[in-house]
This record gives sequence, C-alpha cells and structure tokens, in this order.
Amino acid sequence: HGSYKVSYTCRGEKMEIDFTPPYRHIDLMSSLEEAIGEKLPPATELCTEESRATLDRICRERSIECSGARTVTRLLDKLVGEYLESQCINPTFIINHPEVMSPLAKYHRDIPGLTERFELFIMKKEVANAYTELNDVEIQRERFEQQAKDKAAGDDEAMFIDETFLDALAYGLPPCGGWGLGMDRLTMFMTDTESIREVIFFPTMKPV
Repeated sequence: HGSYKVSYTCRGEKMEIDFTPPYRHIDLMSSLEEAIGEKLPPATELCTEESRATLDRICRERSIECSGARTVTRLLDKLVGEYLESQCINPTFIINHPEVMSPLAKYHRDIPGLTERFELFIMKKEVANAYTELNDVEIQRERFEQQAKDKAAGDDEAMFIDETFLDALAYGLPPCGGWGLGMDRLTMFMTDTESIREVIFFPTMKPV
C-alpha cells in the first residue's frame, strides 16, 4: 500500500486502519474494571462459584447476552468482547489473560492468577494469539480438570482432559512459546474484503 494507513470498508462505511507502530496495549483485567466502573473478582479467585455469580450479575445488569453455559470463562469473554475488543480498530494487543481463560498458557511470572499471553485485534477481530507455553504437567492437569468441569456445565468450547498430551508433557517440555496469525483475516484488511469467504481457499464446506 505504500503507507501504514489502509482503507477498509466495513458494512458499507469506509474506514482507515492505521498500522503505524507501536501498537496500543490493553491490560485485560484492569482495563475491563475501568470500562465497567466496578472491581472484578481477583484473578486468583476466578474459579470460585462466588466469582462466577459476580460476573453473571455484571453481565445481566448490563444486558450482555451469554447464551448456553454461563461459566466464568464465557462470561469474561463476553465482557471482553463488549468493552475491550470493541475499542480495537487500529492494531491493539490485549494482554495478561486470566489463567481460567488460557488453559495452555504459562502462569505469569510476576502477577498471580494471570498468564503470559497476548491477542492482537484489528477492526474488532482477533488476528493473532500467542503465549508462553505451560510446561508444568501438574498445573496443566489442574487446568484441564477445570476445563472439564466447564464442559460438563455445557461449555462446548471448553477442553477435555487430554491424557496423551499430559503423558507427553510429563517427559519434559523446555521453556518455549507459540503464536498463531490469521493470514485470512490479515488478507481481508490488506485487500479491502469484508467477507472472509472471499479470501480463504475453501469458502464453503459440506457439514460433517
């Protein structure tokens, strides 16, 4: 494009995406508290029923819809989508996700209850997800067990207890990190294409 600024059409409206670095950083928990004007349960206590009930109340009072299982993870995710992701027009990093939202990410080495993770959003859409890999098999099992409880409560997106993965992890994983970038979504922004179906190789798939 010859510029950091890219023109993009969203729902018929011409908008500008400014890729000029450095990108903004949003700390998930503190920024969410600021946005809703209320203290959230401590990150170290999010797995409790009391915390779930608090998040449930916050969503109901603000008419934030959360269909299906109203687990801590899903309620937090809805709040993040409503108050934080909606701010991310130009490239923005959302950082320091709670452990309950990041079952495979390593615990934050300085802030209890959080993980070393970031997501990159552009035009309110997630483009990248990255984190330090969790390599402690005992903590990973605890995370899986919490995910299994959420799945049993009706959260289809929650993970199951992956014994094969845990067995492999028990042999030892060196410190490492991983990240994934959605090239299809990035291509949408570079080509001013509103529908992802127009840029992916297989736009329509038969139902399984």
